Amino acid sequence: MDIHNENQQQAQTVDASPFHRGEQELQSRLGLLSKMEVMGKRMIRSYMPEQHREFYAQLPFLIVGSVDNQGRPWASILPVNLGEIVSPTPTRLKIDSKVIKGDPLNDSYHRKNAPIGLLGIEMHSRRRNRVNGYINLQANGGVEFQVGQSFGNCPQYIQHKQFKYIRDAGEQGPNYEKHTFTALDNQTRAMIENAEMFFVASAVKAISNISSEGVDVSHRGGRPGFIKVQGNTLTIPDYPGNNVFNTFGNFLLNPKAGLLFTDFLSGELTLLTGRVELHWEKNTELENFQGAQRSWTFTLEQGIKLKDALPFSADFGEHSPNTLMTGTWPEAVTHTEQAKKSDGWQVFSLVKRVDEAEGICSFYLQPRDNIPLLPFKAGMHLLLKVPGAAGEKSLIRPYTLSSAPNGQYYRISVKHEFNDGVSHYLHHHLQVGGRIELKAPRGGFHIDPTQTRPAVLIGAGIGITPMIAMATHIYNESVRLRQQRLITVIQVSKTTNSRAFHREFKQLEQLSDRQIRYVSYVSKALQGQEPGVEFNGVGRLSTDVYRQILALDDYDFFICGPAGFMQSQYDSLLELGVADNRIFAEAFGPASLHRVARQISGVVENSVVEEGAVVKVAEATQSLVKFSLSKVEQAWQRGDKTLLEIAEALGLAPEFGCRSGSCGACATPLIAGRISYRTIPAAYQADNQVLICCAVPAKGADELVLKL
Repeated sequence: MDIHNENQQQAQTVDASPFHRGEQELQSRLGLLSKMEVMGKRMIRSYMPEQHREFYAQLPFLIVGSVDNQGRPWASILPVNLGEIVSPTPTRLKIDSKVIKGDPLNDSYHRKNAPIGLLGIEMHSRRRNRVNGYINLQANGGVEFQVGQSFGNCPQYIQHKQFKYIRDAGEQGPNYEKHTFTALDNQTRAMIENAEMFFVASAVKAISNISSEGVDVSHRGGRPGFIKVQGNTLTIPDYPGNNVFNTFGNFLLNPKAGLLFTDFLSGELTLLTGRVELHWEKNTELENFQGAQRSWTFTLEQGIKLKDALPFSADFGEHSPNTLMTGTWPEAVTHTEQAKKSDGWQVFSLVKRVDEAEGICSFYLQPRDNIPLLPFKAGMHLLLKVPGAAGEKSLIRPYTLSSAPNGQYYRISVKHEFNDGVSHYLHHHLQVGGRIELKAPRGGFHIDPTQTRPAVLIGAGIGITPMIAMATHIYNESVRLRQQRLITVIQVSKTTNSRAFHREFKQLEQLSDRQIRYVSYVSKALQGQEPGVEFNGVGRLSTDVYRQILALDDYDFFICGPAGFMQSQYDSLLELGVADNRIFAEAFGPASLHRVARQISGVVENSVVEEGAVVKVAEATQSLVKFSLSKVEQAWQRGDKTLLEIAEALGLAPEFGCRSGSCGACATPLIAGRISYRTIPAAYQADNQVLICCAVPAKGADELVLKL
């Protein structure tokens, strides 16, 4: 018995892990080792189930990962005629097709015990399965493949294509030509930058666990522009997957890869092999790359171009829905540049208006200059500026986004309020095609879709706007991440006529198979309406209602609505034993919660309040306040007005919205000195910025200098 087969038998006699140490290391970094061990033993088999055997038998090609005589991984494509793949047993595949002339796969395809990785992928159905193993026997010009591991893959990021043969699978075209190179030329760089998919092979020498070690080949997809090319180095984002880390685990132990780019129109193949480096932590540019969790770089060592090599062609159908949730490197660069200017006003156009409920209208806004939208988190708000009355300054208001991040538009949903000039302008003057100024989304009220703790979203009246954004985002991310955070949405409205987004919530409930649960309470039932049909209950939310709605669990609670409503719900949740740091609230104007754990007297320092930790800072006895751009100054004594009020008294016109630290419109750079907040600011402010509407000089700040 040869050593290879002996090792295999030994591995099968113990309850071996389906993962090698490289895969386990990366799973451990994310705290997923135990979970993936259980999942892996369930999903990764040492044989091919019947449906996989049938699947491979009808494929027009296989993607193959191999290692050449110099130990370099290569990814290849193996065209197949119908009937050339059969599975005589669950652990064997017979493949009678010929390797494309000039492909490095020829080095190992007929070498007994050569490790091989196979990927069966059907692009019109987005179905794919992987099999890793080794070459067992030669068979009449073909090979017999011995299964080591077999497992299915998700359909994410696979673009729809339909294939048609133009000649026999074993033949190359009349213009076949092979070209080798060690540097990328301009044409190849452009091809890679415009690619919407490629295949990657990786390898670990089989030593301790022959079933989990060996060669693996995988698919990577994205929108054109998802690969950045600089010289001979490619930078590739890593999107959420199944956390198995087959490819990355191999990279960790053996930082080499083979890449395959296929041109299904011309029949040209580009095969690359080279070195790999993992970038586990995000950098500034990757932070602005939509959908990316981390990245890796590939540096070319050798390349092969095979012209007119494929016997079939394929037309592009459409992108995978998951692909459309991702970004590109040009967009990431634009987002990074935009983020540097996010404090400035941007001009947007109204592209659609939708009446949502009685007195509530949604406004869909897109950049007027067609620049990409800045990424944001569901629940954030933006600042809107509209013209004031004749002879008066513009009006600024914060509005929570009611749309989940989608890269296409910002949606705000506004209730028409009497005596409010901004909502009146939006409802009665802003029409489709009209322009409006806004500042990029901001704020600390948002939800994390990767958190496993269930959440309850409670919205009353127009306070339901962040909740529809959060619920939609949770569902979208569940599709992309393939994990669902359990959500209960409780909507409170006066009547069903004033209830916005009811249909959207019901649709999310259906699409998520009730992983997102929707509960509607109204203050008054209209004639002919009864609980259980149009809504779930009548009356106020109380501790008894919460006990009826919610199972015993550890929840995060998100609340938004009128001040009195939010305070009563906060108090009820505390009464139920919910910890203060599990309750998150959004409010503009003077509607902030009076928190038990965060309630203070005196003043606080310039910091965002987290988990109730507030440091008291006394106000200065006296100070000199200077406005550097205006070259004016004002003496200040304890008890005097806020910095915003001082600026206004001096004839300056700083921007502001809420005057309570909620919206962030008055954020002003602090050049020198130290400030104290009289009320706890809810709005986010960047480093070295001050919300002047509620700030005064702090003790020890004999001089305070603001860039205003």
